[in-house]
Amino acid sequence: MREILRTNDPVLLSAVGALLDGARIPHLVLDRNMSVLEGSIGILARRVLVPEAHVVQARRLLEEAGLGHELRPHDGSP
Repeated sequence: MREILRTNDPVLLSAVGALLDGARIPHLVLDRNMSVLEGSIGILARRVLVPEAHVVQARRLLEEAGLGHELRPHDGSP
């Protein structure tokens, strides 16, 4: 699994999840339950991970949707 996005914006997380679901790209959102520790103020970012085999496809999908500026830097390694 590789992290492609990190944000504390719940609307962005929902949009990204919907795009990935629509494209049938498996993904996992980590740190959703960190609000228990942070007191629900939304300062801790949630991480979106996709399987290594889907990284390029997921990144392209989000770039085409105008969300390329939200993506984590891509180191180019497989």
